[in-house]
This record gives sequence, C-alpha cells and structure tokens, in this order.
Amino acid sequence: MNTTIPNNGLPKFTQTTGNAGNGPATTASGAADAASAVPKAGDQLKLTDSALALQEAARTDDSAVIDAARVERLRQALADGSYQVDAGRTADRMLALDQQLGGTGNA
Repeated sequence: MNTTIPNNGLPKFTQTTGNAGNGPATTASGAADAASAVPKAGDQLKLTDSALALQEAARTDDSAVIDAARVERLRQALADGSYQVDAGRTADRMLALDQQLGGTGNA
C-alpha cells in the first residue's frame, strides 16, 4: 500500500547539507560545491558539558554498569509490597538537585 502525503500548500524547502556553522548553507542544487568543501586543518569542534552528558547518555555499548542482582531485589520488593520509600531522603535529594539546577533551595 502506498500513501502520498500532499504538500498542503506549504512552501518547499531545499535540503541543506553539511554546514552547521554560521556560514552560507549548501543547497541540494549546489551539491558539486559541497563535494569540494573539505574541513580545514584549523577547524575545531567544542562540545558543551550538556552536549557531552547527552552524548554519554546516548551510548548503547556496555559501558553502563547495571547491578543485575540489585535490580532483581528491587523488582521482588516491589512485587511483594515490601519496598519502603524514605520520604525524607527523597525530599533531601530533590532539594539537592534543585540547587544543582540553579534553584534557590528554599522549599
């Protein structure tokens, strides 16, 4: 089954390629020029701490250590109703997180 989605009167935009900077974008019609655009030796890319954290979180390799035994203990405690929530500890950690995120720390 084929489905066609009409343009609904919206303007058609050209596909840009390869340029994430502030310079002029290369359009699909200028693809020949894009092939000759080679990064210069002095080009650099610096990621913010947030970008690095997101990149690390997105990793799919086995670098994340998961304690399978602890996960199973928690799963069992939830299933049999013996899991206890320490409300004071939870509140303290939420306040600490708020302070890390730039909040005032006042509840």
